[in-house]
Amino acid sequence: MINTIDPNNISGLKREDFQSEINGKQTDLFILKNADGCEVAITNYGGALLTIMMPDKNGKFANVVQGHDTLKAVVNSPEQFLSVLIGRYGNRIKGGQFQLDGKTYQLALNDGNNSLHGGPTGFHKRVWDAMLIDEQTLELHYTSAYGEEGFPGELNMTVRYTLTNDNEFRIEYRGFTNRRTIVNMTHHAFFSLSGLDKPTKTIDNQICTINADFYTPIDAESIPVGTIESVKGTPFDFTTPHAFGERINDTTNQQIVNGSGYDHNYVINKQEAKGLAFAAKVVDPESGRSMEVYTNEPGIQLYTGNFLNGSFEGWHGCTFPRRSAVCLETQHFPDSPNRPYFPSVVLNPGETYRHTTVYKFGVEK
Repeated sequence: MINTIDPNNISGLKREDFQSEINGKQTDLFILKNADGCEVAITNYGGALLTIMMPDKNGKFANVVQGHDTLKAVVNSPEQFLSVLIGRYGNRIKGGQFQLDGKTYQLALNDGNNSLHGGPTGFHKRVWDAMLIDEQTLELHYTSAYGEEGFPGELNMTVRYTLTNDNEFRIEYRGFTNRRTIVNMTHHAFFSLSGLDKPTKTIDNQICTINADFYTPIDAESIPVGTIESVKGTPFDFTTPHAFGERINDTTNQQIVNGSGYDHNYVINKQEAKGLAFAAKVVDPESGRSMEVYTNEPGIQLYTGNFLNGSFEGWHGCTFPRRSAVCLETQHFPDSPNRPYFPSVVLNPGETYRHTTVYKFGVEK
Protein backbone atom coordinates (compact mmCIF):
# COMPACT_ATOMS: atom_id res chain seq x y z
CA MET A 1 0.00 0.00 0.00
CA ILE A 2 1.22 3.49 -0.86
CA ASN A 3 2.08 5.39 2.31
CA THR A 4 4.36 8.40 1.79
CA ILE A 5 5.47 9.76 5.17
CA ASP A 6 7.09 13.19 5.49
CA PRO A 7 7.32 15.13 8.78
CA ASN A 8 5.79 18.21 7.13
CA ASN A 9 3.44 16.67 4.59
CA ILE A 10 2.41 13.03 4.84
CA SER A 11 0.58 13.37 1.49
CA GLY A 12 3.98 13.59 -0.24
CA LEU A 13 2.85 16.52 -2.41
CA LYS A 14 4.96 19.45 -3.58
CA ARG A 15 3.47 22.94 -3.57
CA GLU A 16 5.42 23.96 -6.67
CA ASP A 17 3.65 21.23 -8.64
CA PHE A 18 0.35 23.10 -8.13
CA GLN A 19 1.42 26.72 -8.49
CA SER A 20 0.48 28.10 -11.89
CA GLU A 21 -1.76 30.63 -13.61
CA ILE A 22 -4.89 29.60 -15.51
CA ASN A 23 -7.04 32.21 -17.23
CA GLY A 24 -5.32 34.93 -15.22
CA LYS A 25 -5.96 33.27 -11.83
CA GLN A 26 -3.43 31.66 -9.50
CA THR A 27 -3.60 27.99 -8.55
CA ASP A 28 -2.01 26.52 -5.46
CA LEU A 29 -1.82 23.61 -3.02
CA PHE A 30 -3.50 23.82 0.39
CA ILE A 31 -3.03 21.29 3.18
CA LEU A 32 -5.29 21.04 6.23
CA LYS A 33 -4.04 19.23 9.35
CA ASN A 34 -5.72 18.33 12.63
CA ALA A 35 -4.51 17.47 16.13
CA ASP A 36 -4.38 13.73 15.32
CA GLY A 37 -2.01 14.23 12.39
CA CYS A 38 -4.69 13.60 9.77
CA GLU A 39 -4.41 15.60 6.59
CA VAL A 40 -6.49 16.80 3.64
CA ALA A 41 -4.78 18.21 0.54
CA ILE A 42 -6.71 20.43 -1.89
CA THR A 43 -6.08 22.55 -4.94
CA ASN A 44 -8.25 25.53 -5.81
CA TYR A 45 -8.53 24.30 -9.40
CA GLY A 46 -11.99 22.77 -9.29
CA GLY A 47 -11.78 22.51 -5.51
CA ALA A 48 -10.20 19.11 -6.16
CA LEU A 49 -9.36 16.81 -3.27
CA LEU A 50 -5.90 15.34 -3.75
CA THR A 51 -5.50 13.32 -0.56
CA ILE A 52 -7.32 12.50 2.66
CA MET A 53 -4.78 10.84 4.94
CA MET A 54 -6.49 8.73 7.62
CA PRO A 55 -5.22 5.97 9.97
CA ASP A 56 -6.30 2.33 9.93
CA LYS A 57 -6.90 0.06 12.95
CA ASN A 58 -3.13 -0.19 13.45
CA GLY A 59 -2.57 3.57 13.25
CA LYS A 60 -1.09 3.39 9.75
CA PHE A 61 -1.95 6.37 7.56
CA ALA A 62 -3.04 6.01 3.93
CA ASN A 63 -4.73 8.17 1.33
CA VAL A 64 -8.44 7.31 1.15
CA VAL A 65 -9.54 9.54 -1.73
CA GLN A 66 -8.65 9.14 -5.39
CA GLY A 67 -6.78 12.14 -6.73
CA HIS A 68 -3.68 13.41 -8.52
CA ASP A 69 -0.29 14.71 -7.39
CA THR A 70 0.25 17.55 -9.89
CA LEU A 71 -1.93 20.37 -11.21
CA LYS A 72 -1.28 19.24 -14.78
CA ALA A 73 -2.68 15.81 -13.95
CA VAL A 74 -5.78 17.35 -12.34
CA VAL A 75 -6.44 19.59 -15.35
CA ASN A 76 -5.96 16.75 -17.84
CA SER A 77 -7.47 13.91 -15.82
CA PRO A 78 -9.17 11.24 -17.97
CA GLU A 79 -11.78 11.12 -15.18
CA GLN A 80 -12.83 14.78 -15.33
CA PHE A 81 -14.98 14.56 -12.18
CA LEU A 82 -12.33 12.83 -10.04
CA SER A 83 -12.87 14.20 -6.51
CA VAL A 84 -13.86 17.73 -7.57
CA LEU A 85 -16.51 20.31 -6.72
CA ILE A 86 -19.64 20.03 -8.85
CA GLY A 87 -21.90 22.92 -9.91
CA ARG A 88 -24.01 24.66 -10.75
CA TYR A 89 -26.05 21.50 -11.00
CA GLY A 90 -24.86 18.15 -9.71
CA ASN A 91 -26.06 15.04 -11.54
CA ARG A 92 -28.16 14.97 -14.73
CA ILE A 93 -30.75 17.19 -16.38
CA LYS A 94 -32.72 15.49 -19.15
CA GLY A 95 -32.00 16.92 -22.57
CA GLY A 96 -30.04 19.68 -20.85
CA GLN A 97 -33.29 21.66 -20.76
CA PHE A 98 -35.47 23.18 -18.08
CA GLN A 99 -38.06 25.92 -17.81
CA LEU A 100 -38.01 28.75 -15.32
CA ASP A 101 -40.58 31.57 -15.27
CA GLY A 102 -41.89 30.46 -18.66
CA LYS A 103 -38.52 30.56 -20.39
CA THR A 104 -36.70 27.48 -21.67
CA TYR A 105 -32.98 27.25 -20.91
CA GLN A 106 -30.64 25.00 -22.89
CA LEU A 107 -27.51 23.68 -21.23
CA ALA A 108 -24.51 22.02 -22.84
CA LEU A 109 -24.94 18.29 -23.47
CA ASN A 110 -21.94 16.40 -22.08
CA ASP A 111 -23.48 13.02 -21.23
CA GLY A 112 -25.10 11.71 -24.37
CA ASN A 113 -28.41 13.54 -24.73
CA ASN A 114 -28.18 15.08 -21.27
CA SER A 115 -26.36 17.65 -19.17
CA LEU A 116 -24.16 16.25 -16.40
CA HIS A 117 -22.56 17.93 -13.37
CA GLY A 118 -22.89 21.52 -14.57
CA GLY A 119 -21.54 20.93 -18.08
CA PRO A 120 -18.08 20.44 -19.61
CA THR A 121 -16.73 23.67 -18.11
CA GLY A 122 -18.68 23.59 -14.86
CA PHE A 123 -17.30 24.45 -11.44
CA HIS A 124 -14.89 21.49 -11.64
CA LYS A 125 -13.00 23.34 -14.40
CA ARG A 126 -12.81 26.74 -12.67
CA VAL A 127 -10.07 28.34 -10.58
CA TRP A 128 -11.61 29.33 -7.25
CA ASP A 129 -10.32 32.23 -5.17
CA ALA A 130 -8.83 30.63 -2.07
CA MET A 131 -8.23 31.85 1.47
CA LEU A 132 -6.66 29.68 4.16
CA ILE A 133 -8.61 30.67 7.28
CA ASP A 134 -6.40 28.61 9.61
CA GLU A 135 -4.50 25.33 9.48
CA GLN A 136 -7.78 23.38 9.49
CA THR A 137 -10.02 25.54 7.27
CA LEU A 138 -9.93 26.60 3.62
CA GLU A 139 -12.51 28.88 2.00
CA LEU A 140 -13.08 28.93 -1.75
CA HIS A 141 -15.06 31.51 -3.67
CA TYR A 142 -16.29 31.69 -7.26
CA THR A 143 -18.70 34.00 -9.09
CA SER A 144 -20.45 32.27 -11.96
CA ALA A 145 -21.52 34.77 -14.61
CA TYR A 146 -25.03 35.04 -16.03
CA GLY A 147 -25.34 32.58 -18.90
CA GLU A 148 -22.31 30.50 -17.92
CA GLU A 149 -22.98 26.99 -19.27
CA GLY A 150 -26.49 28.26 -20.10
CA PHE A 151 -27.67 28.92 -16.53
CA PRO A 152 -29.63 32.09 -15.69
CA GLY A 153 -28.54 34.56 -13.02
CA GLU A 154 -25.15 35.44 -11.62
CA LEU A 155 -24.29 33.01 -8.82
CA ASN A 156 -21.93 33.99 -6.02
CA MET A 157 -20.76 30.77 -4.35
CA THR A 158 -18.56 30.15 -1.31
CA VAL A 159 -17.40 26.69 -0.25
CA ARG A 160 -15.66 26.08 3.07
CA TYR A 161 -13.60 22.94 3.73
CA THR A 162 -12.82 22.09 7.37
CA LEU A 163 -10.86 19.19 8.88
CA THR A 164 -11.97 18.92 12.50
CA ASN A 165 -10.15 17.31 15.42
CA ASP A 166 -12.86 14.63 15.38
CA ASN A 167 -11.61 13.49 11.96
CA GLU A 168 -14.60 15.05 10.23
CA PHE A 169 -14.18 16.57 6.79
CA ARG A 170 -16.89 19.22 6.54
CA ILE A 171 -18.02 20.88 3.31
CA GLU A 172 -20.24 23.96 3.69
CA TYR A 173 -21.75 25.65 0.65
CA ARG A 174 -23.27 29.13 0.66
CA GLY A 175 -24.62 30.93 -2.43
CA PHE A 176 -26.49 34.03 -3.60
CA THR A 177 -27.99 35.01 -6.94
CA ASN A 178 -29.20 38.25 -8.54
CA ARG A 179 -31.86 36.46 -10.65
CA ARG A 180 -33.88 33.29 -10.22
CA THR A 181 -31.76 30.30 -11.06
CA ILE A 182 -31.26 26.64 -10.16
CA VAL A 183 -28.51 25.36 -7.86
CA ASN A 184 -27.56 21.84 -6.80
CA MET A 185 -23.98 21.74 -5.53
CA THR A 186 -22.19 18.57 -4.51
CA HIS A 187 -18.73 17.04 -4.25
CA HIS A 188 -17.64 14.08 -6.35
CA ALA A 189 -15.08 12.58 -3.96
CA PHE A 190 -14.05 9.04 -4.95
CA PHE A 191 -13.44 7.30 -1.61
CA SER A 192 -11.21 4.22 -1.29
CA LEU A 193 -11.14 3.40 2.42
CA SER A 194 -8.65 0.56 1.93
CA GLY A 195 -6.09 3.18 0.82
CA LEU A 196 -4.84 3.92 -2.68
CA ASP A 197 -2.52 1.36 -4.22
CA LYS A 198 -1.10 -0.02 -7.50
CA PRO A 199 -3.81 -1.12 -8.22
CA THR A 200 -6.30 0.17 -5.66
CA LYS A 201 -8.48 -2.61 -4.27
CA THR A 202 -12.13 -2.92 -5.25
CA ILE A 203 -14.86 -1.93 -2.81
CA ASP A 204 -16.66 -5.29 -3.23
CA ASN A 205 -16.07 -6.35 0.39
CA GLN A 206 -16.78 -2.97 1.96
CA ILE A 207 -19.96 -2.81 4.03
CA CYS A 208 -22.50 -0.06 3.32
CA THR A 209 -25.52 1.26 5.18
CA ILE A 210 -27.80 3.93 3.67
CA ASN A 211 -30.50 5.64 5.72
CA ALA A 212 -33.09 5.56 2.94
CA ASP A 213 -36.29 3.57 2.47
CA PHE A 214 -36.82 4.94 -1.04
CA TYR A 215 -34.81 5.72 -4.17
CA THR A 216 -35.43 7.24 -7.60
CA PRO A 217 -35.21 4.61 -10.38
CA ILE A 218 -33.55 5.57 -13.67
CA ASP A 219 -33.91 4.85 -17.37
CA ALA A 220 -31.17 3.57 -19.69
CA GLU A 221 -29.69 7.11 -19.85
CA SER A 222 -29.54 7.37 -16.05
CA ILE A 223 -32.38 9.91 -15.95
CA PRO A 224 -35.00 9.43 -13.19
CA VAL A 225 -38.18 7.91 -14.60
CA GLY A 226 -40.13 10.12 -12.20
CA THR A 227 -41.19 7.63 -9.55
CA ILE A 228 -39.98 7.30 -5.97
CA GLU A 229 -39.92 3.63 -5.09
CA SER A 230 -39.24 1.46 -2.06
CA VAL A 231 -35.87 -0.25 -1.76
CA LYS A 232 -37.44 -3.15 0.13
CA GLY A 233 -36.83 -6.50 -1.53
CA THR A 234 -34.35 -5.05 -4.06
CA PRO A 235 -30.55 -4.88 -4.37
CA PHE A 236 -30.91 -1.21 -3.41
CA ASP A 237 -31.88 -1.93 0.17
CA PHE A 238 -28.99 -0.80 2.38
CA THR A 239 -31.19 -0.01 5.39
CA THR A 240 -29.26 -2.88 6.95
CA PRO A 241 -25.53 -3.35 6.22
CA HIS A 242 -24.55 -5.14 3.01
CA ALA A 243 -21.31 -5.57 1.09
CA PHE A 244 -21.30 -3.68 -2.19
CA GLY A 245 -20.27 -6.80 -4.09
CA GLU A 246 -23.11 -8.89 -2.68
CA ARG A 247 -25.73 -7.73 -5.22
CA ILE A 248 -23.95 -5.31 -7.55
CA ASN A 249 -23.91 -7.77 -10.47
CA ASP A 250 -27.54 -8.84 -10.20
CA THR A 251 -28.41 -8.48 -13.88
CA THR A 252 -31.91 -9.80 -13.22
CA ASN A 253 -32.59 -6.33 -11.80
CA GLN A 254 -33.11 -3.79 -14.60
CA GLN A 255 -32.00 -0.91 -12.38
CA ILE A 256 -28.63 -2.58 -11.79
CA VAL A 257 -28.35 -3.01 -15.56
CA ASN A 258 -29.29 0.63 -16.23
CA GLY A 259 -26.66 1.93 -13.80
CA SER A 260 -23.98 -0.66 -14.66
CA GLY A 261 -24.09 -1.27 -10.92
CA TYR A 262 -25.03 1.33 -8.34
CA ASP A 263 -25.43 4.85 -9.73
CA HIS A 264 -28.67 5.94 -8.11
CA ASN A 265 -30.17 8.68 -5.94
CA TYR A 266 -31.51 7.72 -2.53
CA VAL A 267 -34.19 9.65 -0.63
CA ILE A 268 -32.70 10.19 2.82
CA ASN A 269 -34.93 9.41 5.80
CA LYS A 270 -35.13 12.71 7.65
CA GLN A 271 -37.01 13.41 10.86
CA GLU A 272 -36.73 17.19 10.52
CA ALA A 273 -36.50 19.49 7.51
CA LYS A 274 -33.53 21.37 8.97
CA GLY A 275 -30.28 20.16 10.49
CA LEU A 276 -27.94 17.36 9.56
CA ALA A 277 -29.25 13.82 9.16
CA PHE A 278 -27.31 10.58 9.05
CA ALA A 279 -27.22 9.52 5.40
CA ALA A 280 -24.77 6.65 4.98
CA LYS A 281 -21.89 4.65 6.39
CA VAL A 282 -19.15 2.58 4.75
CA VAL A 283 -16.76 0.23 6.56
CA ASP A 284 -13.66 -1.42 5.12
CA PRO A 285 -13.33 -4.63 7.20
CA GLU A 286 -9.68 -5.23 6.31
CA SER A 287 -8.27 -1.85 7.36
CA GLY A 288 -10.99 -1.11 9.90
CA ARG A 289 -11.54 2.36 8.45
CA SER A 290 -15.08 3.69 8.46
CA MET A 291 -16.79 6.75 7.04
CA GLU A 292 -20.15 8.20 8.04
CA VAL A 293 -22.00 10.80 5.99
CA TYR A 294 -24.27 13.50 7.43
CA THR A 295 -26.08 16.17 5.43
CA ASN A 296 -29.00 18.59 5.28
CA GLU A 297 -29.73 17.59 1.67
CA PRO A 298 -32.74 15.42 0.76
CA GLY A 299 -30.81 12.96 -1.40
CA ILE A 300 -27.54 11.09 -1.78
CA GLN A 301 -26.14 9.52 -4.95
CA LEU A 302 -24.49 6.15 -4.52
CA TYR A 303 -21.96 5.60 -7.31
CA THR A 304 -19.64 2.61 -7.20
CA GLY A 305 -16.98 3.62 -9.73
CA ASN A 306 -18.56 1.50 -12.46
CA PHE A 307 -16.80 3.41 -15.24
CA LEU A 308 -13.32 3.53 -13.74
CA ASN A 309 -11.04 1.24 -15.72
CA GLY A 310 -7.51 1.58 -14.32
CA SER A 311 -6.30 3.26 -17.49
CA PHE A 312 -4.43 6.16 -15.86
CA GLU A 313 -2.15 6.82 -12.91
CA GLY A 314 -3.13 9.10 -10.06
CA TRP A 315 -1.48 10.03 -6.76
CA HIS A 316 2.06 8.56 -6.62
CA GLY A 317 1.34 6.28 -9.58
CA CYS A 318 -1.70 4.57 -8.04
CA THR A 319 -4.26 3.17 -10.42
CA PHE A 320 -8.03 3.04 -10.12
CA PRO A 321 -9.66 -0.07 -11.57
CA ARG A 322 -13.40 -0.55 -12.00
CA ARG A 323 -15.27 -0.29 -8.72
CA SER A 324 -12.22 0.72 -6.69
CA ALA A 325 -14.08 3.68 -5.15
CA VAL A 326 -17.45 4.71 -3.78
CA CYS A 327 -18.95 8.16 -4.27
CA LEU A 328 -21.61 9.37 -1.85
CA GLU A 329 -22.74 12.66 -3.36
CA THR A 330 -25.21 14.57 -1.18
CA GLN A 331 -27.66 16.46 -3.36
CA HIS A 332 -31.14 17.37 -4.49
CA PHE A 333 -32.56 14.80 -6.88
CA PRO A 334 -31.40 14.43 -10.50
CA ASP A 335 -33.53 16.22 -13.11
CA SER A 336 -35.39 18.12 -10.38
CA PRO A 337 -36.02 21.18 -12.61
CA ASN A 338 -38.22 18.95 -14.79
CA ARG A 339 -39.94 17.21 -11.88
CA PRO A 340 -42.00 19.78 -9.92
CA TYR A 341 -42.87 17.19 -7.27
CA PHE A 342 -39.16 16.67 -6.43
CA PRO A 343 -37.69 19.06 -3.82
CA SER A 344 -37.13 22.43 -5.50
CA VAL A 345 -33.68 23.53 -6.66
CA VAL A 346 -34.76 27.10 -7.45
CA LEU A 347 -32.79 29.89 -5.74
CA ASN A 348 -34.38 33.34 -5.61
CA PRO A 349 -32.69 36.72 -5.15
CA GLY A 350 -32.52 37.56 -1.45
CA GLU A 351 -32.34 33.89 -0.46
CA THR A 352 -29.24 32.01 0.67
CA TYR A 353 -28.36 28.60 -0.72
CA ARG A 354 -27.04 26.49 2.15
CA HIS A 355 -25.77 22.94 1.95
CA THR A 356 -23.61 21.16 4.52
CA THR A 357 -22.09 17.70 4.31
CA VAL A 358 -19.87 15.95 6.86
CA TYR A 359 -17.70 12.93 6.09
CA LYS A 360 -16.69 11.53 9.49
CA PHE A 361 -13.82 9.05 9.47
CA GLY A 362 -13.24 6.47 12.17
CA VAL A 363 -11.79 3.06 12.94
CA GLU A 364 -13.57 -0.18 13.83
CA LYS A 365 -11.31 -2.87 15.27
